Amino acid sequence: MRRFIVKLIAFLIVIGLLGFFTLGPGIVDEGQNPVLAHDPWPVSPAAQALHEKLIIGDWHADPLLWDRDLTQRWDRGQMDLPRLIDGNVALQVFTTVTKSPSGLNYEENSAQARDDITLLFIGQLRPLSAWKNLTYRALEQARQLALAAEKAPEMLTIIRTRGDLDALLAARAKGAKTVGGILGAEGGHALSGDIANLDKLYEAGFRLMGLTHFFDNELGASLHGQAGETEGLTDFGREVVKRMVEKKMIIDLAHASPRMAREVLAMVDVPVVVSHTGIYSHCQTVRNFPDDLMKAIADEGGLIGIGYWPDVICDPSPKGVASAIVAAVDLVGADHVSLGSDFDGSVTTAFDTSELAAVTQALMDSGLDETTIAKVMGGNMVAFLRNALPEG
Repeated sequence: MRRFIVKLIAFLIVIGLLGFFTLGPGIVDEGQNPVLAHDPWPVSPAAQALHEKLIIGDWHADPLLWDRDLTQRWDRGQMDLPRLIDGNVALQVFTTVTKSPSGLNYEENSAQARDDITLLFIGQLRPLSAWKNLTYRALEQARQLALAAEKAPEMLTIIRTRGDLDALLAARAKGAKTVGGILGAEGGHALSGDIANLDKLYEAGFRLMGLTHFFDNELGASLHGQAGETEGLTDFGREVVKRMVEKKMIIDLAHASPRMAREVLAMVDVPVVVSHTGIYSHCQTVRNFPDDLMKAIADEGGLIGIGYWPDVICDPSPKGVASAIVAAVDLVGADHVSLGSDFDGSVTTAFDTSELAAVTQALMDSGLDETTIAKVMGGNMVAFLRNALPEG
């Protein structure tokens, strides 16, 4: 009987482990990235025709975090290449998430809290190096994007230079549906405290990096960390910012503390982005910067990427996204507003990327003219990238 019980326990452990590794990651993915049930969003022929003419760009999405083949259409999550193509997206920043503290919230998180990404990567059977090292964790996600581009070059090309951007746009003008993918790091902790790792990320294709995520790191204070609003950049953070400018890497202030953001603006002479956010006076949540800081970013040529989830725009419907975009245009001007979905970033949305024509419809319904719609949906992003990317 004792042997039987031991064998039974061992069998149950094996079954539990198999379930953890085979079913667990998908269950977590589905639970973290839901699309609210909805009837098809109405899109008029006029809106569809305009949408198909637009160059559409999105500054922030996290599908590389999840164990999915991007070249395949999935019935979970909010983004993959087939759905990006259905949504007529031309440019997509794919961000690599490398650390997320347990008990995540917008108010205060400890850098010492248990890291949920470690457990996720173990469950996904990612390479061992990515379990233990944040830089390798970012590089592993970059490798997955490169594999998708290699597997389906007609669907995805990685944008590293202005030449790459121009080639993509020329191909799309001739009828190609290829998506241009741009690599970004969500938080400078992906450097593991070593400035030399910035070169490694750059060589792997990274062209954008946020300085912080949900916790304070070696670069400085997070909007959601424990240092508080009185803290900004560290000496290491200043070194990283200076080096990013030299390498023509785009600085993303999303998740930075307000003081960090202001200190960055004071030390650089290049425009920056806030990749995924909302406008505080329109949706008063702790996730959004004060309006005066948004104006300061725009005054220096920066772009504000409007997100699609309720914590930044309050109403996640296409009409709600349009309302947030109108608020941003009213605050900072039409030349400084972009899209920043945060699709697959552990957020709940009311549509996925294949349904973006509904946002075009909502923008038309809001009264924005076609020129402004074209700027917001991607024209501003293209203009920014033409100046920000390295030559080549």
